[in-house]
Amino acid sequence: MIRAYLQYLLKARNEHSLHSPFVFDLYTQVIRRDNPGEPAFEPIRTLRKELLKETRRIRITDFGAGSRVNTARDRSIRDIARNSEKPARFGRLMARLIRHFGSEIIFDLGTSLGVTTLYEAVAAPKSRIITFEGCPQTAAEAGKNFRNLRCENIRIIVGNLDETLVREIGRTDRIDFAFFDANHRLEPTVRYFETCLGKAHNESCFVFDDIHWSGEMEAAWAAIKAHPDVTVTIDLFYIGLVFFRKQQPKQDFVLRF
Repeated sequence: MIRAYLQYLLKARNEHSLHSPFVFDLYTQVIRRDNPGEPAFEPIRTLRKELLKETRRIRITDFGAGSRVNTARDRSIRDIARNSEKPARFGRLMARLIRHFGSEIIFDLGTSLGVTTLYEAVAAPKSRIITFEGCPQTAAEAGKNFRNLRCENIRIIVGNLDETLVREIGRTDRIDFAFFDANHRLEPTVRYFETCLGKAHNESCFVFDDIHWSGEMEAAWAAIKAHPDVTVTIDLFYIGLVFFRKQQPKQDFVLRF
């Protein structure tokens, strides 16, 4: 991971070297324009603090590549919050992207305790969010968090994503925004991408987590970038953004975040 990050820094550019108006505007007006103290997110910040203190343990069912930090079947809520939830700045970025593109139908692959999902829900309270979690006990905790923050636009789907994703894809006519944070392996990641691709459109935004987490994830990211339906990708190291804008030339960007 350290070697990958050093390579990323060598490739990363800032806004002054961008030659795509779409990416320039997205980078300067959305990606880099953060507001850590936004009042709308205060309940989520409070929830995260509470989760980081919670010593209660739950039994984990993991269908993916697992955790590099904690492989125990029984884990405390605070360990899950510390090791599995994305840092707050990524949740805020998801929110800004959803607001910017006016996303209404959102697929969230990998709920965990639901903190990032809550950023998505608060950003677009009239949206429809379908979030997927393989572990029943983790999903139950996420459901409590959704109810406590009164986010009624989230529907959580519990079970093996290999089965649940195909079923839910068949029930929707489009996907405006998708966050892929489930199985961190090559074949499942590419398969989930291709499954969702059939419901993507010109203005869709797909976000992939941990694109440099392992050799398999880097191979998955390379395969996604090379897909003929993908026109623009943005590598922010920890996550990657994918777009399908037919009016754009095919370009791949590595930008500092």
